[in-house]
Amino acid sequence: MMATRQLTPHVFRASRPYLHAPRAISARAQSRVVEVASTRKPEASDNAAVGALGTTTSGKKLKIRQYPKFNRLEDERLYRKQHLAAAYRIFAERGFDEGVAGHISVRDPIWTDHFWLNPLSRHFCLLRVSDLILVNEAGDVVIGDEPINAAAFAIHSAIHKARPDVHAACHAHSVYGKAFSVFGRELDMMTQDSLRFYKSHAVYRQFGGVVLDREEGKRIAGALGQGKAVILQNHGLLTVGQSVDEAAFWFMSLDKTCHAQLLADAAAAGSGREKIMIREEEAAESYKQLGTPEKGWLAFQGYYDDQLAKSNGSFLL
Repeated sequence: MMATRQLTPHVFRASRPYLHAPRAISARAQSRVVEVASTRKPEASDNAAVGALGTTTSGKKLKIRQYPKFNRLEDERLYRKQHLAAAYRIFAERGFDEGVAGHISVRDPIWTDHFWLNPLSRHFCLLRVSDLILVNEAGDVVIGDEPINAAAFAIHSAIHKARPDVHAACHAHSVYGKAFSVFGRELDMMTQDSLRFYKSHAVYRQFGGVVLDREEGKRIAGALGQGKAVILQNHGLLTVGQSVDEAAFWFMSLDKTCHAQLLADAAAAGSGREKIMIREEEAAESYKQLGTPEKGWLAFQGYYDDQLAKSNGSFLL
């Protein structure tokens, strides 16, 4: 068993020029805006991966934000913990908290069979980097002095072990996720946002009560397969990603998509009108722009910036 190590919390401070407000475009400049889509040169691969356009009138290439590169794994560890703490607070703001239920994990980049979680008794809205608990694959606390949620360990340990490509997982008892889960069905591909989950989500239909058994965690991981989300029947939602940012955004989007489908299904039942689905060809093509890890990570950054500004960075402590 690896000995307990104490880490001194510090703040990862990368330069963030994107936090500055953009300069207003003058009326004269606006008058020169023309339709150039038909003649635009192909974007750089980073921009193209997230559907971004970024070339100035002078020809300068503008690069989109992307997951940072680190020279030291200790810096990446801190970055992951900071974004994990922010994700908990963002979940709280959206009502994804319910008592001590729900959990988000992120894999440690140094001890890759370990992951960080929240302490069981601390509310999502109060989470800070220094509160986070590091556990090993046996469920032993390596860093921290509070217990974790047993269900969290049963689920997350199985997912992290089954999916080496997954570095984060989110599970919470959101209202719309719970409501949609009782039907034990997959999403209909009927809105653009639902296409983020095109052929990348599943349903786990064996509700077995509170997940305390590691075998149940393995079954959930098996239902997830290689997808990014699983709807746990009579329970809630679970999403995964290559970063905690990505996994958290998929969860937020999945809950909203469940909400939209509940509304559409109710409207269809009440009006007798048939829902119009998106065709397979369009769904498959759209997924390439909407459902990539890069797009999931990028989509979360605005929420992170907002939390950073509103809390004055208190979650970084």
